[in-house]
Amino acid sequence: MCRSIKTLRPPQLAEEATQEEIRAAALQYVRKVSGFRAPAAHNREAFERAVDAVAEATAELLGSLEVRGQAVRATAD
Repeated sequence: MCRSIKTLRPPQLAEEATQEEIRAAALQYVRKVSGFRAPAAHNREAFERAVDAVAEATAELLGSLEVRGQAVRATAD
């Protein structure tokens, strides 16, 4: 895994992870798996869709994690 991706899970709480940090981690991940630091014009849309999807999945994961039996973030009922 890319060592430059910042850890966004506890002990740093999910609500402390900003959207910018989540997107930066997603961008690093997509760069790593694609092998491209910046995509060519014809791959830009696919690259950005992948970054968006990874960022969304990351935010969902952080919002769902439980630490020591307690939810990290309260969910609305």
